[in-house]
Amino acid sequence: MTIALYARRHGWLLVGVTVRLRHSRIHAEDCAECETKQGMLDHIESEIVLEGQLVEEQRTKLLEIANRCPVHRTLTSEIHISSRLI
Repeated sequence: MTIALYARRHGWLLVGVTVRLRHSRIHAEDCAECETKQGMLDHIESEIVLEGQLVEEQRTKLLEIANRCPVHRTLTSEIHISSRLI
């Protein structure tokens, strides 16, 4: 949604966006770029397909926008969950 809104605002010829996610659990010690080095980590691979007449610079910018969207920021930040019965 964020990608489409950005492209529309700039008048880019984006026709469609498809996002495929793959989730797995990996050992923290196997993740070179991760701060956590013990236990297991969730790993999400994202594949984004952009349909439309876009130049390479536009495609690169839309990937940057995808990595700054609210959902991406939430998933890459530290998350605390509090549960209660009602």
